[in-house]
Amino acid sequence: MINALVHADYSQRGAPIRIAFFDDRIEIENPGILLPGMTIEDMKQGISRIRNPVIARFFREMNLIEQWGTGVQRMFKQAQELGLPEPGILELGMRVRFIVFLAKQIQVQSEQVTPQVTRMLKKIDGEMSRSQLMQSLQLKDRVNFSRTYLEPALALNLIEMTQPDSPKSPTQKYRLTAKGLQFKENGMV
Repeated sequence: MINALVHADYSQRGAPIRIAFFDDRIEIENPGILLPGMTIEDMKQGISRIRNPVIARFFREMNLIEQWGTGVQRMFKQAQELGLPEPGILELGMRVRFIVFLAKQIQVQSEQVTPQVTRMLKKIDGEMSRSQLMQSLQLKDRVNFSRTYLEPALALNLIEMTQPDSPKSPTQKYRLTAKGLQFKENGMV
């Protein structure tokens, strides 16, 4: 969570840091892609570029971080020591998502599904591209569609990408997950 606060791109107004709890994992997502020249592999190796040096300095002075570049390495090391699956790091659109897997499944009560996500789930038929989804919803603003419809549905694991390893692929499509299909049929997560 501290990494998300330190590395968030606060110039993206209205783009919050998100925390999603699932039965088997926690996902923490912050606005802002990796800084130019940075890769996910660099992060795993402890290379860091500070987007918000004042915030980073504050957390360091509060002894909430040790030094810059150690957070991701520490997270991977702790997961290994606890025998957990390796954490995941994804760049999705203009956001970075960290996935931390739990030692055992817990039952999450229910998740908040917005009316916009519900509306989109009702329109999904098979595999659909971003433009097909926007057209079916009669939407024109890509940014609003991503923030209000697509990203929340992905975060709730109601939809999935057909090409998760290439999230920015021009041939990317989206489809309902088993959870999304259940929600579409029953109206509940």
